[in-house]
Amino acid sequence: MMQSQDLQAIRALIGKAKRRDALFGVIGILSLMIGVMTFSVLFIDMARQGMSRLDPEFFINFPSRRAAHAGILSAWVGTMLVMLVTALAAIPLGVAAGVYLEEYARKNWVTDIIDINITNLAGVPSIIYGLLALGLFVYQFGFGQSILSAGLTLALLILPVIIVATREAIRAIPQMIREGAYACGASTWQTVRDHILPYSSAGILTGVIIGMARAIGETAPIITIGALTFIAFLPPAPFTGDPPAGLFDWLFSPFTVMPIQMFNWTSRPEAAFQVNAAAAGFVLVLMTLLMNGAAIWLRYRLRRNIKW
Repeated sequence: MMQSQDLQAIRALIGKAKRRDALFGVIGILSLMIGVMTFSVLFIDMARQGMSRLDPEFFINFPSRRAAHAGILSAWVGTMLVMLVTALAAIPLGVAAGVYLEEYARKNWVTDIIDINITNLAGVPSIIYGLLALGLFVYQFGFGQSILSAGLTLALLILPVIIVATREAIRAIPQMIREGAYACGASTWQTVRDHILPYSSAGILTGVIIGMARAIGETAPIITIGALTFIAFLPPAPFTGDPPAGLFDWLFSPFTVMPIQMFNWTSRPEAAFQVNAAAAGFVLVLMTLLMNGAAIWLRYRLRRNIKW
């Protein structure tokens, strides 16, 4: 009799847990649908408004006071160059910091303080990074209001995200991988190089793309360090012009980016500039989606090659 009652109680408990799981699944699906539908409506509305301006001239023309002739050439080129500097500065430093903290650093109060600060930095408002960069890169180091200053500013902004993602990806690797490498006589660096980094590369890549997707849409820190709202020229290409430009002269050129160009157009009362802003927003979202799509494809390829 007691066994039958216990069995019924266990079944009732299991049934209750299953109902909770089902309810949580429904809530999760509804939340996902709300987010996806909201994004889809906004994306389709931008595409509908700006589709008439999405022609080749829109991509090869400079901004203009006449909306029909205005383009995003300087904006998308500036965005790509700033993102290049951001990636070159943030990715190696962030991955190296994550590897060091997870594989080399001793677990003591110093590393605990570093962990807390990295987590807190990930939530600092972006305008704070802009003010820091204004005093450090623009004035202290003398980089000026340039592509280099903008790229380093955004690198600081996404650095905590990359560090946290790197550490989480490394923690997901089974400990037996390390123990097996050490048992075969591998050093810590050999273990990291041949096992840890290859196996965690998919997770690290996800964090990198999340950080870059955040950086590509930032406006506040870029405005703070002096991004131009109207620019009708491109940074000098290396070894062109008279006298020829240097290899890295473009790093110190004035710049604008897609969010700044959109801000400039939306602040104007003419309806035609609102159409231009919608078209530029569509292009910016499409660039972000392409970055995330590339990350998903690379992550799938990398995970498929992992065998342990």
